[in-house]
Amino acid sequence: MKLRKVTAASATVLALALTVTACGGGDGDNESSSGAGGGKDKITIGIKFDQPGLGQKTPQGYEGFDVDVATYVAKKLGYEENQIEWKESKSADRETMLQRGDVDFIAATYSITPERQETVDFAGPYLLAHQDVLLRADDDKIKSPEDLNKAKLCSVTGSTSAQNVKEKLAPKAQLQPYPAYSACLPGLQNGAVDALTTDDSILAGYAAQDQFKGKFKLGGFKLTNENYGIGVKKGSDLKDKINKALEEMVADGSWDKAVKENFGPANYKNEPAPKIGDIKS
Repeated sequence: MKLRKVTAASATVLALALTVTACGGGDGDNESSSGAGGGKDKITIGIKFDQPGLGQKTPQGYEGFDVDVATYVAKKLGYEENQIEWKESKSADRETMLQRGDVDFIAATYSITPERQETVDFAGPYLLAHQDVLLRADDDKIKSPEDLNKAKLCSVTGSTSAQNVKEKLAPKAQLQPYPAYSACLPGLQNGAVDALTTDDSILAGYAAQDQFKGKFKLGGFKLTNENYGIGVKKGSDLKDKINKALEEMVADGSWDKAVKENFGPANYKNEPAPKIGDIKS
């Protein structure tokens, strides 16, 4: 009888302990249950650090259209700006970063392509851009896409733009890959290369910088359609949540506001906001 009383008392103590643990928890339990976007106290987002107008790291923080889109999406997922950790996502590293889980999502002028969709998923698109070339303002040799076959062309390793040039746009061009678009600008300015090729939205941002105003011009060739998407890990449930957030961003006018604030100074004529899932080929 005495043994049964002790056992019952022990059971009561154990039940109380389990109740306290479930309700209170330690620091780790609190961290894993907070946040509406995935049970974390912060969200990690990949962006470009060197693309004016889109994704740029400055002494004041981070700015650009991709940054504004990512910040809006993060808020809809339950995260304030001070809960965002920004990570640089270079073109050649994006798939690996998502697969390893280094970031929760990537908004970094990330064109949706069939090849990339084999390894990662995309929400969006949230912007339709076009591949173009940036030329010196006084250049009169490159007047059409065909002229690029005789040019020294700078692009970025791992980018869709470099692949397009090699495979179909200008296969005879002397393609010189660099680690970042910003690294191409000094060479373009001093004549080491004849043109820089990437999306017109990116080129417009560079041309609008104070130190380059009046020195460069866009070719205006519209060589391809580039559907910018937000990359997530394959199979992630974030895709549907981000798509919903992007739809809300367009509907409430925040998308138009972000376009005007980031591309307006470069006089960039953007396409209308694309519909989710509408990929222009």
